Amino acid sequence: MRLFVYLLAFLPLAVTVNAQYSMPGAPDEPVPTSAAVHTEVAPVLDGLVIGDPAYSQTVPISQFWQTTPQEGQPASERTEVYLVYTDRALYVGVICYDREPEAIIVSDTRRDAPLDETDSFQMILDTFLDGQNGFVFGTNPAGIEYDAQVTKEGQGGFGARQQAGSGGGFNINWDGSWDVQTSITDEGWSAEFEIPFRTIRFPASRQQTWGINFQRNIRRRNERAFWTRMPRQHQLSRVSQAGRVSGLTVPQPRNLQVVPYTLGQVTRTFEPGDRHVETSGDLGLDLKYSVTPSLTLDASYNTDFAQVEVDEQQVNLDRFNLFFPEKRPFFLENAGLFSIGVSEFSGQEVELFFSRRIGIGPSGEVIPILGGTRLSGQMAGVNVGLLTMQTREVQGAAAGTNFSVARIRKDLANRSAVGVMATSRLHRDAGDATPLEEDNQAVAVDGRWGIGEFATISGFVARTFSPHLEGAEHAYNINADYVSNVWRINGTFTEVAEDFNPGIGFLRRSNEYRKITGLVLYAWRPENSLGLLELRPHVSYQGYWDFAGFQEGGRWHIDNHWEWKSGFEVHTGINLTREGVQEDFEISGKVRIPAGTYDHREAQLVLITNQGRKISISSRAVLGGFFGGTRRNVSTTLRIRANEALTTEFDWSHNDVRLPGGDFVINLVQTRISYSFTPRLYVQGLFQYSNSIGDLWSANLRLGWLQTANTGLFVVLNDVSESSQPFHNSLGRTITVKYSRLLNVLR
Repeated sequence: MRLFVYLLAFLPLAVTVNAQYSMPGAPDEPVPTSAAVHTEVAPVLDGLVIGDPAYSQTVPISQFWQTTPQEGQPASERTEVYLVYTDRALYVGVICYDREPEAIIVSDTRRDAPLDETDSFQMILDTFLDGQNGFVFGTNPAGIEYDAQVTKEGQGGFGARQQAGSGGGFNINWDGSWDVQTSITDEGWSAEFEIPFRTIRFPASRQQTWGINFQRNIRRRNERAFWTRMPRQHQLSRVSQAGRVSGLTVPQPRNLQVVPYTLGQVTRTFEPGDRHVETSGDLGLDLKYSVTPSLTLDASYNTDFAQVEVDEQQVNLDRFNLFFPEKRPFFLENAGLFSIGVSEFSGQEVELFFSRRIGIGPSGEVIPILGGTRLSGQMAGVNVGLLTMQTREVQGAAAGTNFSVARIRKDLANRSAVGVMATSRLHRDAGDATPLEEDNQAVAVDGRWGIGEFATISGFVARTFSPHLEGAEHAYNINADYVSNVWRINGTFTEVAEDFNPGIGFLRRSNEYRKITGLVLYAWRPENSLGLLELRPHVSYQGYWDFAGFQEGGRWHIDNHWEWKSGFEVHTGINLTREGVQEDFEISGKVRIPAGTYDHREAQLVLITNQGRKISISSRAVLGGFFGGTRRNVSTTLRIRANEALTTEFDWSHNDVRLPGGDFVINLVQTRISYSFTPRLYVQGLFQYSNSIGDLWSANLRLGWLQTANTGLFVVLNDVSESSQPFHNSLGRTITVKYSRLLNVLR
C-alpha cells in the first residue's frame, strides 16, 4: 500500500512536467464539426468517390493532424472524407491522396486483419455521444472489412487492445453487416463505406448528433493522422476527443435478422485396437431483433462454434492457472459491457464473468450448449446487459447447467461510470452425472472516475456466495492511472479472499492474496537524434502477499524502450524477482520445486523490426535465475509477407531450465499461414508443436467463404497427434463443414 501512496504523491510533479511538454493547443482547441447530407439516391458503391453525384452536395473533411512521427503537425498527404446518408444507411466516401501510389503498403487481406501495419483508413462512431463507447469501421487499399466495438474508451488489459477475451474495451471480434469497396488510382486510393443503420445502435430521437473521428495510416512513413488533433498517447478509441457530425435525421429501423446453420462432421479416432469413423450432423439458429434502436435481443438455439480457431498452446512454468482468451463470436459481442476484473502487467488476473466457463470444460472439452438469449444496449441512458445460457447434460461428465449474468452501467461525464453486476450458475438434476462445480452466485459494484484530461481512478468490490465454502468470499481492487503525452503513472491495490469463488469467472491465483503494482514511465521524443522517434524509460513493480504477510511473488522491472522513426525498436531491461513457495510443486515431468524463498536477477533484450515490411522479426531473450537455478528463454516471431494475399508467421519459444532438482528444455513452435483469394475467400492454417507434456502436434485448417457479418461456408480440419514425428500417431482427426446464412426478415 505504501508504494501506491508514493505513486499518488508523484502525480503533481508529473502534471507540472507534462504542462511544459504538452502538445500545443491540443486540449483547448475547439472540437471539429461537420454535417452529413441526406441524399435520395445512394452512392454507387464501387470505391470511386470522385464523380459520384451523391457526394456533390457535401463539403469534404480534409484537415488531418499527425500524432506520429511529427506530433501536432498536418498530415503529409491530403485526405478527403464525404458524409452522406439515405433513409437506410450512412455512406462515407474517402479519398486518400498519395504522391507515391506505387509505394502504398498492403500487408494483409483477411477480415479484421490489423490495420497498424498497412496503409489504412478507419473511423469511430459515438452514436450515443457519451464520450466512452463507439463502433469502429475500417479498411485498407485491398478492401478488407475491419470492425470493432469500443467500451470504456478501449480501456482494459492495462490499457492494451485485446483481440479476444472478455476483459478488453476494444472488441475486434464484433462482426456487423456492412460493406466497403476500394480502388487504387494514380492519385492514391479511395474507399466507400455503406453502414446500414440497423447494424449500429443509437438513441430513439429523430434529429441526432454523433461523435465521430477518422484515422489514416501511411505505413511507409510510420505516420498516423487523425481528424481531431489528439495527443500521441491516445488511439482512435479515445472517444471523448472525437469530433461531431450533425444533420442526421435517422429513421427508426425495423431489424430482425435470422442466421440458420447446418453442419456435417466426420470424426476418425485412432485408439489402440479401435480405429473407427463417426459421422454426425446438426442444425441451429441465431436471431437478432432490435427491440428499440438502442436495445437488441439476441437468441441462439443449439449454439455451435465449429468455425472458430482452436486455442494456442501455452507453456506453464509456475503453479498458477493459464488464461485462454474467448474466441466464440456470440460471447464476444458486447463483451466489454460484461467485464469486471483485474488485468495488469502479467495478464488476466481476476474476471467476475469469464464466458469460457460456458460450453467448455476444465480440460478444453466441448460441452454442448442448448441455447440462450442476450438483451443488451441502452435503456433511458443506462447500459444494460442480460445473458442466460443453458448447457446440455453430458452423461457421466457434466450436469446440465444454467449460466446467467445481469449487468447495469451508467456512463457519466468525463470518462466516469458506475455499475453493478450479478452472475449465477445453477445445475439441474443430472442423474448419475457428476457436476463439474457447485452452484454459485456473485455480485459486484464497479466504478470509474475521470479526473481532468489525464487521470482516472477505477475499481470494484465483489462478493461470491458458495454454499460449500465457509471462509471469506470477497475481492476488491482500486486502480489509479495518469496518462499524458509524456507520463504514464499507474498504481493498483488488489485483495482476493481465501474462498472468493466466481463460479463463472476466472482466477489466476486460487489462494488468498494482496497485490500491489506500480508503474512510472516517461516518454521523450528527442529532436534530430540519430533517427530516434521516442525513448521510454520506465520502472514497474508488482508484489503478492498472503494475509499472514508471507510474500509469494515480487518483480521489479527496470527498462528503456528505444524506438526509431524507421519502426525499429530495442528494449533493454533488468528484472529483480522473488518467488515465495510454501508447498513443493511439480514444474515439469518429475522436476519439483521445494518450498522456500527464491531471489533472482534477470537480464532481458527485445528487438523489433519494422512490422510493415515484407519480412519482419520480433524477438525477446531473458536470462537469469529461476527457483534456485537458471533459465534461458528466447521467444522469436518471424513474419513473411510474400504479397498482400499470402502471409506466414513462425513463432518459437524456447525454455532451457537448469534446477537443483533436475534440468529440462521446453519448446513451443507455432506456424500460421493465411492465403486470401479475395477479402471474403481465404484459407488459414495453424500448426503447433509442444514438448511440455510429451510430443504434441496439432493442426487446424480453415477455409472460409464469407457472405456478410462473418457468415457463409466454412470447412475445418482438426488433427491432434502425440509422436516424435509430425502427425504420425494421430489421436483424432475431424473434418467439419458448416454453412450459415444471414437473412434480413425485416428491412
